[in-house]
Amino acid sequence: MPSIDRAGVSIHYEIHGPDTGPPILLSHGYGATARMWDGQVAAFADRWRLILWDMRGHGQSGDPHDPAAYSQALSVADMAAVLDACGVERAIIGGLSLGGVMSLAFHLAQPERVRALMLFDTGPGFRNPEARRQWNQRAEARARQLEKQGLAEAGGGAETRLGRHRSAQGLAGAARGMLAQYDSSLIDSLPTLAVPTLVLVGAEDKNFLAAADYMAGKIPGAQKIVIPGAGHAANLDQPELFNRAVAEFLAGLLQ
Repeated sequence: MPSIDRAGVSIHYEIHGPDTGPPILLSHGYGATARMWDGQVAAFADRWRLILWDMRGHGQSGDPHDPAAYSQALSVADMAAVLDACGVERAIIGGLSLGGVMSLAFHLAQPERVRALMLFDTGPGFRNPEARRQWNQRAEARARQLEKQGLAEAGGGAETRLGRHRSAQGLAGAARGMLAQYDSSLIDSLPTLAVPTLVLVGAEDKNFLAAADYMAGKIPGAQKIVIPGAGHAANLDQPELFNRAVAEFLAGLLQ
């Protein structure tokens, strides 16, 4: 599988589907890898060009020692570099959980490259500084647990059990630099989104139901879908319902 070098950090990516298919860049959740999208490759790669990648510290991508090598801005730049490597100027940008956060951040940084957004089981962060502080405390605790106990104690949901990582150090760096939140720029940007947007959440994903409601209410024209019987990894918990919802959204883009 191909990779690109980003200032010494290798970024793994994959392309599935015809070169002429409309491109979709999918970003995985924290602690997961591109493998969490295998079911979507099977469902959509006959018509669409699916571009998957592993974030810094995850999967087959690099796990640098330098804490400064992990950040939201660097991840957004990685996404742009992956699209460049694929010869794609503009794409449908989608992601689950942390991948959804990065999708919003990508739109904020480079809106001209976003044809549409698909936000799965994710949220836009917090406007309240105290809420961000508490979130960041949990991210730091996750990082310390990884450093102390290693990958065997990485935890997480169904999506995290499908991939393999280079090191616990990489995931710890990602928790501190990419999972942590430092401002309200993403939540503040929601009313300015001017592309078709799908907000999808599992009915049992209690931590993100309110976030999905909020995003759907703030993003102009957003479509909201709740998948019954699904938790945080809606695409794995209810693949048929998830794929049907995504297929209907994508079909609408072609009209």
